[in-house]
Amino acid sequence: MSWPDKTPPSAGEKRSIGAGVFRRCEGCGETVTAADLAANFEVCPRCEHHHKLSAAGWRALLCDEGALEAWDEHLVPDDPLRFSDGRSYKDRVSAAQKKTSAREAIEIGKASLGGRPIGYGAFVFAFMGGSMGSVVGEKITRLFERAAEEELPVVLLSASGGARMQEGILSLMQMAKSVAALERFRQRRLPFLSVLLHPTTGGVAASFAFLGDVNIAEPKALIGFAGPRVIETTIRQTLPPGFQRAEFLLEHGMIDAIVPRLMMKQTIGLLLDHLQDGRAARTPR
Repeated sequence: MSWPDKTPPSAGEKRSIGAGVFRRCEGCGETVTAADLAANFEVCPRCEHHHKLSAAGWRALLCDEGALEAWDEHLVPDDPLRFSDGRSYKDRVSAAQKKTSAREAIEIGKASLGGRPIGYGAFVFAFMGGSMGSVVGEKITRLFERAAEEELPVVLLSASGGARMQEGILSLMQMAKSVAALERFRQRRLPFLSVLLHPTTGGVAASFAFLGDVNIAEPKALIGFAGPRVIETTIRQTLPPGFQRAEFLLEHGMIDAIVPRLMMKQTIGLLLDHLQDGRAARTPR
């Protein structure tokens, strides 16, 4: 006759009970079900703290029926410098592709927002911190170029740690390249709405992210070029409270509006209606 095993579970096993079912809100500290957070697009239903939302989540939130006609999916990063920091760049890219099911740190394409066709782009922050390398810069350039050809407004969501160090100077060149494409896009008098998510830093913040006709940010998003700790160490001064957060930038005129995530689609739709109607009124017939 065998008796049931009465060995108590280890501490590790105890912690695993309910894993993935509940999450602790980073804002209020309350325990919330993962299902409730997911259904609310990662906004806490109690304190409205905005947790990070994946690129797929943003697509579902903003694009009608979550549909995106992807552009230039064939572009993948190369390893021109044969970079290695103890692990090869190719291995890091492969691991990021496997982890995220994305080929690079941005997705672009044609979508519909409230029935209006748009050129759409969104950074995939989970892919190497949303870093901008040659392919990301090329895809942003092509987003502006193709949107200009098809006379589409552009909505671009930025969430990035900056330039991708594994590509060296080639990654920094993408700043000028993407801004040049944006300037050509502007000649068609088409709207560009820049949405700055948490975090938007480095070369992305220093280039196209602040160049929208309207610059929108999420509440409490970290936005800036260098991080606060780097700046404090460099200037040897204590920064003011809330420095580089969306609210601080709005107060100092760096962005135009802070929009809660669940109001984002409605707000973008209203802005596009206004900007597109204004363009139609100015365009000779």
